[in-house]
Amino acid sequence: MLFAIFGKIMDRLEAMEMLLEVVDLGSFSAAGRKLGVPVSTVSRKISDLEDTLGARLLVRTTRRLALTDTGMNYAEAARRILEQVEEAEREAAGEFSIPKGELTITAPIMFGRLHVLPVVSEFLKLFPQIDIRLLLSDRNVHLVEDHVDMATRIGSLPDSGLVATRLGRMRTVVCASPMLLARHARPRRPEDLRALPCVTFDTPLPSPNWQFREPGSGAVIQVGIKPRLAVTSSDATLAAALDCAGVARLLHYQAAEALAEGRLEILLEEFEPEPAPVHILHAARGQMPLKLRRFLDFATPKLRARLERLSSGG
Repeated sequence: MLFAIFGKIMDRLEAMEMLLEVVDLGSFSAAGRKLGVPVSTVSRKISDLEDTLGARLLVRTTRRLALTDTGMNYAEAARRILEQVEEAEREAAGEFSIPKGELTITAPIMFGRLHVLPVVSEFLKLFPQIDIRLLLSDRNVHLVEDHVDMATRIGSLPDSGLVATRLGRMRTVVCASPMLLARHARPRRPEDLRALPCVTFDTPLPSPNWQFREPGSGAVIQVGIKPRLAVTSSDATLAAALDCAGVARLLHYQAAEALAEGRLEILLEEFEPEPAPVHILHAARGQMPLKLRRFLDFATPKLRARLERLSSGG
């Protein structure tokens, strides 16, 4: 009898997990691939769940999936239940009493490679029972839905239930190769950039404008940029600027080495916008696993020191 009840509970939890994956990924096939099960199994499990509940959770059409009102309420409750189960499993495995287990951390590609990765490597030497999965992406990963423990973010943060620890600030600089500047008049105001070749970085929310700030008044200046070259990564933007393809707008850390070596020069420094805040984020899920607490305590002062050195030109 007890085994039968336990089996039903496990089946229900599995069905909840499949439902949430379908909702988050947008299709049965994507959920099946992520979970490593046939699409037919995913479809059957969710159909059985709907039969058990006596309610329709998903509206299926040929083009999209959508939660019903009942489905939205159930999915929200299911997410909370699965998070509580996951926390209980971590506690039972000793993650709340001993710093061990796997941490998943995300950071912007270039910042992660240059600054987060060295801190992670140093941390791993001190904590042999902790493994780290470092996701480098210029896309803002969803911490809860993607099962990520911690993120490093550059820029203003939206309101959320995440816990944010401020690390410092990061300048946005406009820069160019000295060889390019030898062929073009150096811009005196942001509007002069319209006469220069420019390289732009296509972000998830691209904008044709580069933002500046009027010295003294602080008034915002928006300059529409028509790029000679548009690329899809900060690394490519930097490389293009070094190859004299055009003027580039970069976060200061991305160009710091080239600036220090004189291969790039900062333009319009007095018109720079306010520096962007840099934070470490993690989800507020009650008691924090020791592996995350240890990493936050270790990484926060080291990343702050790195940002301070960048700010001072070191």
